[in-house]
Amino acid sequence: MTTKIGIRQLVEFVLRKGDLVETKNSQNTALAGARIHRKLQSHRPPDYESEVYLKKAVTMNDQEYVISGRADGIQTSDDGALIEEIKTSDQSYEDLTENTNDLYWGQVKVYGYLLLQDEDYQEVTLQLTYFQVTNEKITRVKKAFSKAQLTKFFNKLIDEYEYWLKLRTDMRKTRNESIKNLPFPFSEFRTGQHELAGAVYKTIYLQKRLFVEAPTGTGKTISTIFPAVKAMGKDMIERLFYLTAKQSTRHVAEEAIQMMEEDGLHIKSITLTAKEQIKFAEEQDLLPEENPYMIGYYDRLKPALKDILTHEDVLTRPVIERYARKHTLDPFEFSLDTSLFCDVIICDYNYLFDPLVYLQRFFTESDPDNFFLIDEAHNLVSRSRDMYSAEISNQPIANLLRLAKKDKTQASENLQKQLKKVNRCFKQITDDLEDQDEYITDEAPEKLLKVFRKFDEFITDWMQQQKPSELTKAVQDYFFNCLTFVKIGNLYNDTYHTRIILDGNLVVVKQLCLDPSDFLDNSMKLGSGAVLFSATLTPMDYYQNVLGGIDNSLAYRLPSPFPPQNQDILVTQYIQTTYSQRKYSESSIVSSLKTMIEAKTGNYLFFFPSYGYLRQIEDAFEKTCPDVRIIEQQNEMDGIARQQFLEQFRVDPKETLVGFCVLGGIFSEGIDLNGTRLIGVGIVSVGLPGLSSENNLIRNYYDQDNGQGFAYAYQLPGMNNVLQAAGRLIRSNKDVGIILLLDQRFANTRYTTLFPDHWQNYKKIRSLPQLKETIEGFWENLD
Repeated sequence: MTTKIGIRQLVEFVLRKGDLVETKNSQNTALAGARIHRKLQSHRPPDYESEVYLKKAVTMNDQEYVISGRADGIQTSDDGALIEEIKTSDQSYEDLTENTNDLYWGQVKVYGYLLLQDEDYQEVTLQLTYFQVTNEKITRVKKAFSKAQLTKFFNKLIDEYEYWLKLRTDMRKTRNESIKNLPFPFSEFRTGQHELAGAVYKTIYLQKRLFVEAPTGTGKTISTIFPAVKAMGKDMIERLFYLTAKQSTRHVAEEAIQMMEEDGLHIKSITLTAKEQIKFAEEQDLLPEENPYMIGYYDRLKPALKDILTHEDVLTRPVIERYARKHTLDPFEFSLDTSLFCDVIICDYNYLFDPLVYLQRFFTESDPDNFFLIDEAHNLVSRSRDMYSAEISNQPIANLLRLAKKDKTQASENLQKQLKKVNRCFKQITDDLEDQDEYITDEAPEKLLKVFRKFDEFITDWMQQQKPSELTKAVQDYFFNCLTFVKIGNLYNDTYHTRIILDGNLVVVKQLCLDPSDFLDNSMKLGSGAVLFSATLTPMDYYQNVLGGIDNSLAYRLPSPFPPQNQDILVTQYIQTTYSQRKYSESSIVSSLKTMIEAKTGNYLFFFPSYGYLRQIEDAFEKTCPDVRIIEQQNEMDGIARQQFLEQFRVDPKETLVGFCVLGGIFSEGIDLNGTRLIGVGIVSVGLPGLSSENNLIRNYYDQDNGQGFAYAYQLPGMNNVLQAAGRLIRSNKDVGIILLLDQRFANTRYTTLFPDHWQNYKKIRSLPQLKETIEGFWENLD
């Protein structure tokens, strides 16, 4: 496989120098930028060609590389040639740094060089067209270059990059050689594991998209990463992104890589950590121009890259931080720059899918060398709706005005004028709605967006003139919220609704993306394919639909690797948990849970759809079972509190322990309580999300789309939470236990059709005596 090097990547790596200047927040998303490009290109002459792909093969160290990229526009005639490069940003052209200008011109100069290699011209005119988003001002600068000038420039670029090309080649050769005889890191495959690995390998080979439901205990992480690494060794892909929703699953991916490293694999893997988490403590309150980790960053970057890439393979957060301190570099930016040289990138979903924080260095255009493994894909449903939605309110404005009035400067007075304009727009919304508490429309909040675009333009300039203070910090926080709101507004289409909420003087405006599937689909098209996997992807067509794969993906299900007799699935038909029945079913629920734990001493988890319902049953349970030890999930638990909660679930306990938890919460997925650390799970209700205006909007949207509104908005998200919670029980061949489903609705066909295959031996329990007999019989048969 020929290694491809993007022109932008090449130019930025070689020419970037000096300080790290944090990218100024822009209203311009990739989609909005593309629209601006198309608008400008549409006004060009007929002989103007847009998005022209240019490339050149370069041989170094007996290895062929292709330098390639797309010029925004080329116009050729008998008289000469012109290449246009279009750039969009919020800053004025005059405020661009010298280095930013050098990077822009460096990119278009490479395009000029490549064109002159293919065309019979001795010089070319290069045009930089700069579009300032905030006021739509266009600046055009033209420069003419001879073939000799551009050849000299290009050769100098390549000469400086040669070391890094050789380094990449050597790392790739070492990687591929180590993959040839790499064994599967376990002595044997679990049931279904070999088949899953084969399906992943075939998906990569065919450049497809695959949805996989693999039950708990299948070993999904190693079964997806191992075949992907093998495919990498065959040059099918160059870079693997392992995308997760939680830190715990990132650690599992790291462990899988480390296991293969122990078997001889040499591969560069990196884990990207969120900026606010990895930033050094001493950086927190410093301005960029005062931050020693940013001053002269690019002058120290290359030696640091050489150091870490020469000495390390598995680049976890502690490794990144150690080298960042050694070379005095901002650790977050250092991790991003290092990732350009890595084969496996482990990171959060948002680095691919989020329109505000996606990795521009990888995802500005499609690259077939990229492949995506998307773990716990069921989490992407709600996460993606959040990514493409935004809300804003008038609540902070009063405090901002109060802070600004203390400052008697002209800048403060100007700020107050702008804030009052925003406030008037919110007031107009209140007046228009009169006595309504809520208003929902499918139209974008254009008046508010227009006001915020002007406000963001003003604040962009205003912040550059201010010193750190309580006021500037408060303004900055609101400014970032406004920017986000405007950026999402630029994406508004027929999958969106606007919800306006009035509560006294408080006005909240929400732009809600009800169906982000097209956005997700476009993101996954930035690579050659993807595997989306989870223990719970039932029904499969639902997940393919909402995650952007209904028309272009394959589906694959694996059986459970564990003996079905190791667990009993019991459905209590004598319990109703609908809201109107909760008061009357309380005693039956408590008696059923008591029956469950009395049959065998051990550790149990009980799950509820809300904290309110949890505490209702917990209070009644404590009165009935005062001697049973109980622990409760709290509303907000940090990592330490979470770990302390789990540590109480000990092996072979001498007394029973019951944990009361919330469905869909931190203990309903992503935790392992193997063996006797957990022997029973009780789930109260079918887990329907609470009735809300926003869930009803999702219901109405899908009622019109496919007639399954209730299922998409309520039933299926709730059932996913149930399946995830139940999946905490059986984690290995030696695990045994009981799953007690306390709601008669679970016995209805509407729910039993959603049961996974290894639940098909479920039992309907019609009375408390039958429950007692069944549970006691299960434990006796195991003994």
